[in-house]
Amino acid sequence: MRSLRRRIFATTVFACAAVTLATVTRAESPQNDERIAIELLLKSGWQIAGYASSSDNRSTHILFKHPSETYLVQCSAGYDVTRETRVFENCYKLK
Repeated sequence: MRSLRRRIFATTVFACAAVTLATVTRAESPQNDERIAIELLLKSGWQIAGYASSSDNRSTHILFKHPSETYLVQCSAGYDVTRETRVFENCYKLK
């Protein structure tokens, strides 16, 4: 039980650090990028490096890393019943 708590705590700390890093790090503008999808990231070998849930529990921030890339990709994904397309995601590179 203690080991599980430690892993949850470490994951939470890492995710908070990743979100903080994302606010400080320059994000590449979306106009210069092709659309990045979580499904395509996972299929092309990207790994989840961290995640954090928003305070409203409707969205999640996911940080991805790839062994052969020098940058990270951050995605915000969620579900909103008030939208026409209820599931949404927004991914961008962090350099």
